[in-house]
Amino acid sequence: MRTTIVIPSYNEMRTLPAVLKAIGGVRLDKEVLVVDDGSCDGTREWVERSVAAGEFPYELRLIKHEANKGKGGALITGFNAAAGEIVIVQDADLEYDPAQIPGVVRPIAEGRADAVFGSRMLSGNAETYSQLYLAGNKFLTFLVSTLFGVPMTDSYTCYKAYKTSLLRAMRLTSNGFEIEAELACKTAFLGLRFEEVPIVYSSRSRSEGKKINYKDAVKGVLKILALRLLLRRSDFA
Repeated sequence: MRTTIVIPSYNEMRTLPAVLKAIGGVRLDKEVLVVDDGSCDGTREWVERSVAAGEFPYELRLIKHEANKGKGGALITGFNAAAGEIVIVQDADLEYDPAQIPGVVRPIAEGRADAVFGSRMLSGNAETYSQLYLAGNKFLTFLVSTLFGVPMTDSYTCYKAYKTSLLRAMRLTSNGFEIEAELACKTAFLGLRFEEVPIVYSSRSRSEGKKINYKDAVKGVLKILALRLLLRRSDFA
């Protein structure tokens, strides 16, 4: 099964080249789709040159947003354009090592799961940006697990992998970081066969470009509560 690796990117010129180089060592039948979300630091121009030159040993595609839509907007664009039977998200920073991708998608490729999350909480080997960030993530995950009845340990992980057909059937709408809450809630609500696998994580600091903040946590809580109240099976018929 072919895997599409979707990379949302906004002003990530400092780290994206290293991420794409690391993906070259990932042993999968794959394509890589960079969704540039209105960057103004030269990212999109560099990716365009790399695609034209065939710089990387895999199929690399670029989709450009003329204006910044947010992480969710970039992911939805990537999900809709994916050609692989499996889709996984890879952030453009260096917090997640692409070498872990095969382990995350394996349960789907082997037919055991419809969705797999790479959990930072299960590995015992994950650095955190701050204790406040960690507490916020745990609270968001607790809300999803409690309100939707599916145990999760890391609802806001970047490494989420899905069967492409099921991912598109979710009818995602979130433009910002609350896309993580929407993905987790709909995974549970739709009763997808779900697994978590441990991953290693190394957080970057605010000065290094970390973008998520407390306002995104508030939006995540509101998104989870709204989905619990509003989701209906008929929405996915």
